[in-house]
Amino acid sequence: MYEWVRAFHIICVIALMASLLIYPRYKIHQLSSAPGEPLFEAMKKASQQLRMIIMNPSLILVWLLGLTMLWLNPGLLSQSWMHVKLLLVLILSALHGHFISVGKKVDRGADGVSVRRLRMMNEVPFVLMIAIVILVVVEPF
Repeated sequence: MYEWVRAFHIICVIALMASLLIYPRYKIHQLSSAPGEPLFEAMKKASQQLRMIIMNPSLILVWLLGLTMLWLNPGLLSQSWMHVKLLLVLILSALHGHFISVGKKVDRGADGVSVRRLRMMNEVPFVLMIAIVILVVVEPF
């Protein structure tokens, strides 16, 4: 049972990571046009669909399946690397919320959303994913 839960957890993590990497890009493209213009509206619709169909459900499933794995194998909680991994996953989850918040501001046409900042923030999920994968695979401590 544990291996099935782990397999689906990994699948959902891949979906989550893909969505976290593309969502800010949609918003960057959206910011290159004005509200009401075809590009703005197309990126708004695409990002809303991404959020509702992939981004939010995959985050929920990642957490549910991850907690299920901890329930099935509570010994994982005695390992230091798991504590660091959980901290990084919390940060990744907060970043998800931040992206959604920024995305909603862009959708409203609000000022103050920096394309440069979005480009820089777009790299953070990838860096966090690298650290999380190394922790899980190598178990360095």
